[in-house]
Amino acid sequence: MALPATHAEAAPVQSSRAKRFAVKAVTLVVLGLVLGFGYDWAAPRFYGPERTAGFQLGVLHGALMPTALPSLLLGRDVPIYAANNTGRSYKLGYIAGINLCGLLFFGSAFWRPPSRNQRRDLGPAASRP
Repeated sequence: MALPATHAEAAPVQSSRAKRFAVKAVTLVVLGLVLGFGYDWAAPRFYGPERTAGFQLGVLHGALMPTALPSLLLGRDVPIYAANNTGRSYKLGYIAGINLCGLLFFGSAFWRPPSRNQRRDLGPAASRP
């Protein structure tokens, strides 16, 4: 005969969720700070006024733009867009860079590996690389 579930079993599940949330929050903050300091280092090197920014620099500038937030919050006035650019190709690269950075940053923050049950449901093909 099965015994009824107790409230003691619910506590570890809640603490496990809280722990995962805390780890993800700390990871996001640390990653944001690292990217912010990296941006602070990279901005003077890749936003030179003598350069005409094209598609490639647009991708780089777009990827660096979200990482400017920590620097901006700390009171530093950092550039997020090259005024001297080629026009449409730079803007397309800039948008692609923003999306790429968002995919990497938020994708890594919210990605979870499949659970054992999900891998088992997918069959033996899921265990192969």
